Amino acid sequence: MAATSSGAIKAYLESLAFGVPVFRDGPRPGQGIPYIVVTEGVSAGLDGSGNGDYGDPHAPLNIIELVTVDLVQQARVKASGGGTKSAERYGLAEAIAHALNHATLPAHPAKVTAVRVQDIDRIPIADNTVRHAIHIAIHRELLLSEVIPA
Repeated sequence: MAATSSGAIKAYLESLAFGVPVFRDGPRPGQGIPYIVVTEGVSAGLDGSGNGDYGDPHAPLNIIELVTVDLVQQARVKASGGGTKSAERYGLAEAIAHALNHATLPAHPAKVTAVRVQDIDRIPIADNTVRHAIHIAIHRELLLSEVIPA
């Protein structure tokens, strides 16, 4: 079982075998492209429709945590004849987003009630790389360990 949202997403994406390494919070030094980076806790707020009795200290609190999944790929490679050709795996970002939308994230330590893809941004090419930022909302229970330090 993963300890965090990013760990649960990492485990889930690795199980799908897209052939792209997945990292939490950033790639290791010298990592070649393509790779995926999962950044959790971009923001979080109460899920207004999913919370119980606030008078009961043991009632679960449900939150919506925003997470970003970045796919970083090489944009172009040199082609024979001196030109360039695309190296980008078109449709890979959409395939990842499709797989994440409505995923159950069984490795997550909290009860996950929904995973929804909000959008995909394609970041302009810089240094011959292209980045797709997939923004997802995880509807889940807030763990007591996230509120009270051990």
